[in-house]
Amino acid sequence: MKIVRLKTAVVEGNFDWTFVRIETDDGIQGLGECFFAPGLTSILRSLEAVIKNEDPRDVHRLFRKLQLATSGAGSVAGIVYNAISGIEAALWDVFGQWLDVPIYRLLGGKFRDKVRVYADCHGGEALESLDEVLRSRQLSWVPCDPDHAPRDYFGEPEATAPSSPEGYRRQAIKMRARGFTALKFDLDVPGTYGSDPHNRCLSNREIDCMASLIGAVHEAVGKDTDIAVDCHWRYNVGDVVKVARELEAFRLLWLEDPVPPDNGDALKEVSSQVRVPIATGENLYLFEGFRRILEQHALSIVTPDLQKVGGLAVARRIAEFADGNSIPVAPHNISSPVGTLASAHFCAAIPNFLALEFHAADVPFWEDLIQGLPKPIIQDGFIHIPDKPGLGVKLNEEVARRYARKGEPFFE
Repeated sequence: MKIVRLKTAVVEGNFDWTFVRIETDDGIQGLGECFFAPGLTSILRSLEAVIKNEDPRDVHRLFRKLQLATSGAGSVAGIVYNAISGIEAALWDVFGQWLDVPIYRLLGGKFRDKVRVYADCHGGEALESLDEVLRSRQLSWVPCDPDHAPRDYFGEPEATAPSSPEGYRRQAIKMRARGFTALKFDLDVPGTYGSDPHNRCLSNREIDCMASLIGAVHEAVGKDTDIAVDCHWRYNVGDVVKVARELEAFRLLWLEDPVPPDNGDALKEVSSQVRVPIATGENLYLFEGFRRILEQHALSIVTPDLQKVGGLAVARRIAEFADGNSIPVAPHNISSPVGTLASAHFCAAIPNFLALEFHAADVPFWEDLIQGLPKPIIQDGFIHIPDKPGLGVKLNEEVARRYARKGEPFFE
């Protein structure tokens, strides 16, 4: 069996969902998804030449070949691994279809039949949609409505109305009613980062604002719901320690990305000073990106993103090392159902799984993008793992084409 083509398509969800399809000479098509990045589809198309005419079942060898081919552009990290991660997932899909087994079997079998999913509620009720360079954007499928426009998290503070405790409370009740028993909310929202969003500092007023937002969530659903919070690596050590201590009474599931991800010493300093579990990992690449912080116990929960970390095999190695250090895994995930299900196969196949992120509650066509799985995909806060070969689902190309990003090839 040989690879004959690599094709791409991009769907405009709340983020860009970039799909890679690998076609073989015996008619098998493998599907993967990549985390968004500038110029990503151009990178993917360039990599077609690296794997064309190769045997797609040699997943580990092809991963190494892709690494070597891109080593001059980023051998240890960077957006080439967003591309490689999607290709690797598509290769596993091909391999599973050829063997007539699901991907989780290729990863060593499953520990569980279903995986727990937590709902990312971002900044409450406002839709979150960012382009490939984190600019807020108006989606083509969302009517122009100032009250429900995408919130600008990365612009100037005065550009967006502050988030409200009432909005957080309503979103928590809404998502709890949909069956989710774990929710995550952003702390770095308008109203909490003051007049200077660049200096990583927080005033007591801003910390009080954060506490009021999460306090409203806890009051509404905290008795039977786990609550996590996300800082998106915005803050300095001293101030984020104050935040964590202020939120200790809510017994958080975790506090995510309190400081920049490239500073493991700062992360360890935060972890050593607070009783709230600290999570990080979505912006780290490959096993070496995680090894030191896991060895040092600089975190309590590790959150790799399978659509950019390097792929399923890399993520499995990270999970095994984390398990040896008694650290659970809660994968970051902002994907379509394609990437979400690839992550779910991984989550089923590791012992130290905690929860998988779902970040598309505001996208009305999310479930419609795939075929071959009973709906709803998420039932009472869980995804049941498909037993069909490979990924276990196919892309609904009619729906995908309807929401395809303009100017991008659609599997051409």
